[in-house]
Amino acid sequence: MIYQSNYFVESSQQKEMKKPAFIDTMGYTVFSDDLDTIPLHNSKALVINTISPCSYGIATTDKLFEEALKKSDFLVLDGVYFALASILQKGKNIKKNQGPDVFYFFMDKMNKKGGKVFFLGSSESTLLKIREQAARQYPNITVFTYSPPFKTEFSEEDNMDMVNAINDIKPDLVFVGMTAPKQEKWSIQHRDKLKTSLIISIGNVFDWFAGTQKPIHPFWFKLRLGWLVRIFLRPEIFRRNTGKQMIFFRDALLSLFKQKVY
Repeated sequence: MIYQSNYFVESSQQKEMKKPAFIDTMGYTVFSDDLDTIPLHNSKALVINTISPCSYGIATTDKLFEEALKKSDFLVLDGVYFALASILQKGKNIKKNQGPDVFYFFMDKMNKKGGKVFFLGSSESTLLKIREQAARQYPNITVFTYSPPFKTEFSEEDNMDMVNAINDIKPDLVFVGMTAPKQEKWSIQHRDKLKTSLIISIGNVFDWFAGTQKPIHPFWFKLRLGWLVRIFLRPEIFRRNTGKQMIFFRDALLSLFKQKVY
């Protein structure tokens, strides 16, 4: 099935903008360019989601999640190891734009020009810390937040409450932090109803920015060892996700022998 993103509808009307670079690998089209090639002001909401070996593994058994990743306007590299598939298949690396990179880039950009940012997800106590931290670090941004109910699936009423809360504000961008795969699916399913320019799923960044979890120092990301530090900080995540990650590495290796499994 072929999915058309809102971005490509917009881009024909924005010829002055540099066309971003993408790389196709493992059945996904992954953004591989500088973040400043992503437009911040659009007549339709664009969605940024991330992909990693773990999310690839989850998507093999969750078709709605797979669809959400493939319908993303910009699917960015979360971590570095998903890029191994592109290196093995095509000899091309994928530019790293992890969740924290995306978050701080757009927060810095919004702070320079001023605007409204909406945080959707997490608990009210975490959102309070986010508002306080943003006020200190980004004084030119007006921050709005909404804590959705903690449940496996949202009701239609829940969804409309979130949509209305966002549309009442009309923010420049929306950060969604509900953990994967819920946040990616919600963003895609509701983007056409939201009055904003950019929707970004960043999950754990909510807790790192709020200070409720110890953030990984950028030094480790530069060494491409952020994943290793996270194992020590949160070993339960490693245990829970190992099987899903192994699906990716298996499929990436099989692809070398022309065994298409995606």
